[in-house]
Amino acid sequence: MSSIPEGWSYGPWHDGPDPLKAPADLRDALDEIGRDVMNGSSPRSALEELLRRGTRNTQGLDDLSRRLWERRREIERRHNLDGTLRDVQRLLNEALEAERHELFPNPSDDARFREAQLDALPFGTAAAVRELANYDWQSSDARQKYEEIRELLGRELLGSRFEGMKEALQQTTPEDVEAINEMLTDLNALLAAHAQGRPEVPELFEEFMAQHGEFFPENPRNVEELIDVLAQRAAAAQRMMNSMTPEQRAELMELSQQAFGSPQLAQQLSQLDAQLQSLRPGEDWYGSEQMSGEDPLGLAEGARAMSDLAELDALAEQLAQSYPGARLEDIDLDALTRQLGDEATVDARRLSELERQLRDQGLIERAPDGSLQLSPKALRQLGQTALADVLRAARGSGERDAANAGAAGELSGSSRRWEFGDTQPWDVPRTVRNAVLRTAHTGRGGVKLDVADVEIAETEHRARAAVALLVDTSWSMVQEGRWLPMKRTALALHQLISTRYRNDALQLITFGRYAGVVELPQLIGMEGTWEQGTNAHHALLLAGRHLRRHPDAQPVVLMVTDGEPTAHLEPDGMAEFSYPPEPATLRKTIFEVDRLAKLGATLTVFRLGDDPRLNAFVDLLARRSGGRVLAPDPDGLGAAVVGDYLRTRRKL
Repeated sequence: MSSIPEGWSYGPWHDGPDPLKAPADLRDALDEIGRDVMNGSSPRSALEELLRRGTRNTQGLDDLSRRLWERRREIERRHNLDGTLRDVQRLLNEALEAERHELFPNPSDDARFREAQLDALPFGTAAAVRELANYDWQSSDARQKYEEIRELLGRELLGSRFEGMKEALQQTTPEDVEAINEMLTDLNALLAAHAQGRPEVPELFEEFMAQHGEFFPENPRNVEELIDVLAQRAAAAQRMMNSMTPEQRAELMELSQQAFGSPQLAQQLSQLDAQLQSLRPGEDWYGSEQMSGEDPLGLAEGARAMSDLAELDALAEQLAQSYPGARLEDIDLDALTRQLGDEATVDARRLSELERQLRDQGLIERAPDGSLQLSPKALRQLGQTALADVLRAARGSGERDAANAGAAGELSGSSRRWEFGDTQPWDVPRTVRNAVLRTAHTGRGGVKLDVADVEIAETEHRARAAVALLVDTSWSMVQEGRWLPMKRTALALHQLISTRYRNDALQLITFGRYAGVVELPQLIGMEGTWEQGTNAHHALLLAGRHLRRHPDAQPVVLMVTDGEPTAHLEPDGMAEFSYPPEPATLRKTIFEVDRLAKLGATLTVFRLGDDPRLNAFVDLLARRSGGRVLAPDPDGLGAAVVGDYLRTRRKL
């Protein structure tokens, strides 16, 4: 028994998303896409809907988008943009109070004169700060508060343009201010050289970064990346200014002249903004936001909030996937992590992987016309699921599974696990292989058989059937919720015949105003359309042609309908519609039923709905053909159709 190494411990995973969380299930995803396609959606729309809705283990794009908009609303409702003005006003009040406290006990005329100066200060904060620029403070505390205003303005202005600058300048020295002014001068010179297209720009950039790289934690690799970083931040700062009231903007613009006690910083930043706007006109320089909360933000925090809002908007556009050529690989996962956390990023990555696997594994492919469609591989997987569901329902209603079909016939080439009551011969090679694999890991010699190892060889009779499945595609099938069960029924029957009764000839026939022979992909992708008419006459005519092409096969006709015949085919090929049905429509439909009966066809009608006229008509068809009528609910339609086919098949 191994022991845990000393110094190691085990516990719940808390560092980000669970790395062992189950990935998206491709089969489940395909089933959902198939369900939407059979309901009339295009494969592309069904795929997009799945990605928007998500899966059992993964949030969809809609949930991620909802969280983005909630975070956006939270920023707007929590904050306002007057934090710097409030801080300056507070420091100014503290400075004036300290100065008056210092002057009050002084009986001199100079003290009274200074008090008069303070009383005569302009009402506005910015004007008062400007007026005090040359005031000779008597209180050291007041002088310190006033200097804090200048330093605060400098830090806020720089922090609004350079990420992290405000935090890096908490203790500002004259040397720091000189280094910042030098950096801004060199930066403006570099951008001017770039705008002029001068060839030495790469060398100038390398020199600039070598000298001033500590101001740029983003570590841009070239001048274009440097401009991108600066322009995004400057545009955010401009949007913040646009979001203020005119009075607030005027106050801040005037206060900026006092940053670090000199207008030089504001002038350098103004020149920088102008160059960036010229170099990156595509940035949002004119937008604004409604910030209506109680939590005040300074200039640096406000610019960061504006950057967050812009990032949230970009992520929302990426998640919407509404632009031409959109792919989930377009989502900025780093930005998503910053805004919503690691779990959201894991979900987005899983959705992207799901989309990629659906394409890479050939489950969705391009049709000749460029549209997306389900591939044959996808249809087979959907068919397996549909058939399994139908067979479970059939067993639940008393029908036998098809496992014993053809037990006394020839080998079909497939096998399955033995179940109690099976009489088929053993598949010896597969049985021995199972036993070897089961016992190999024990390390003991010899192989012992167990009942769980036994596989039996499936067989099939060689008697053939020609099967025509006639499905009603009139609008009432869509309106009454019978469209999807009809398609799943056709899918299950097609899967059963193509895998277990390969010699049988199945033809799918749809009938609305007209009837037509369709392939399975056409039926699965068919959309419900408003069209009057239930042309059973045309469908039975096509079924007869199919049966006559296979004279050596047992003829089987299965009809699914929810309405009495209301249309028939005229000799010129045009459909004649009438409701209530004309006598000619009923007469022609019954005539085709009689012709099928002469071919020996077994006709089963699956009646959906309880219309008395429909009941009477399908009963008449059953009597004329020697067939029968079944009335399943939509959920039981597949089990009824497959069960009736197997019942007929066993008779062969």
